[in-house]
Parts: sequence; structure tokens; C-alpha cells
Amino acid sequence: MDMLLAYFRHTSFTNSSLFMKTIGLIGGLTWHSTIDYYRILNETIAQRLGGVHSAKILMYSVDFAEIKALTFQQDWKGISNVMCGISKQLETAGADCLMLGANTMHNIAADVQAAIGIPLIHIAEATANAISEKQLKTVALLGTVYTMEMGFYQEKLSANGISTIIPDDDDRAFINNAIYEEMSLGQFLPATKERFTAIIEKLVQQGAEGIILGCTEIPILLRDSTCNVPLFDTGYIHAKAAVDFALA
Repeated sequence: MDMLLAYFRHTSFTNSSLFMKTIGLIGGLTWHSTIDYYRILNETIAQRLGGVHSAKILMYSVDFAEIKALTFQQDWKGISNVMCGISKQLETAGADCLMLGANTMHNIAADVQAAIGIPLIHIAEATANAISEKQLKTVALLGTVYTMEMGFYQEKLSANGISTIIPDDDDRAFINNAIYEEMSLGQFLPATKERFTAIIEKLVQQGAEGIILGCTEIPILLRDSTCNVPLFDTGYIHAKAAVDFALA
């Protein structure tokens, strides 16, 4: 016992690191943004704890081609079955919380939460909290057509007193195509970035006080961009919320 106590006295462990919770992450949605998730989780832990500390993560990376096919078929039951099964595996493996590493997958977040006994860190709830901290009341939402149109995001925002604007039909179709046919392939094109910037400017003119980058690939496209209103990087916000939980 004396040797054990001496060991802990002479290690650099902090109380937070000793009791850091393990984050379960479903990635590959797509792997391009999953890289950012992994980086942000580890960078944030290092910032909070110092030294060479890093996040405790259990990750299951899916084959996005399979998920994309189910999404295009709007087979949400099929997607739910896949995500719930993986979530249970991560919980069994020792995860203390769960992250779905994509905005669109949160359409079935309630199913996933019901299937597991650990908290789901909800990307839209975390984003709504970040917007509320800036005291904004009207924001625009960019993402896949499913994220923009299915209402699960608007529900979380409305619960925080936040109104949502979405792009017009043509712009929504352009954004959706760019996400699935360019960004998911790792193509982040200057012309696409220019069109996104124009869409954002239009939404600001319509009254948006901030812009939700509601697809975790969009921040990669718009990296180093400037805007007259706040841009809410949902992947970054999501990862920070998971770290808050892990160190609570």
C-alpha cells in the first residue's frame, strides 16, 4: 500500500485524468471529418489537462458507402438498426458516453439513446447551447437536405428560443450534392467554396445572425473563410461537449 501511494504521489496524473471518462465515437461519416473529431478531442484534452494527456476514445468507423445508400433510400429504420447495434458494442466495450460523428445521423438519435444506458452527446443540443451563449435568436442551417428539412435540428434550436432559416430549394440541392458527391470523396473545390460563401451572404441578408455548419465536412471546405456573422462548426462544438462530459 505504501508503495502504491508513493507511486501516485510521484506521477503527473491529475484527478481529472485519473477519472476521465471514455468517449465512444461512431466515425467514418465521413472519415475526413472523423480525423478532425479525433484531433479536436485530443487537442482539447491536452489543453485542459496539460502535458501529454490525450482523450480516452473507443471508435467504430463504418463503411460510409453503406450508410450513404441507406440514407438515399431514406431507410431510417435500417440506419437506426446499424447505429444502435454499434452503440451497444461501444457501450459494452467500456464507453461512458456516445457520439454520432455526423449531423444527419442525429435524425435517429432518440432511437440510439433508447438502446443504450450511457448518455448520447447530441450535436444539435450542443450547438443550440453554443448559439444561446452568444445570445443569438435567428440562425441559418446548412447541411444535407435531411438535416435541413427533417426538423430534428429545428426542434432542438426552438427549445432554446432560436429560430431557423434554411436556404431555398436550389441552394439546398446544391449543398446536398456538394456534400455527397464532392466532400465525402475528399474534394473541397474553390468553386464550391465560392458558392457556399454566396449562399451564406444571402442568408445573412435574410436575417441570419449566425450560420450553423450542420455537416461536419463543411468546416473543412470553409476553413480560413471569414464571415460577418459567427460560423458554428458543429463538429468542433460536438467534440468540446464530449470533452466537457469526459472531464466532468
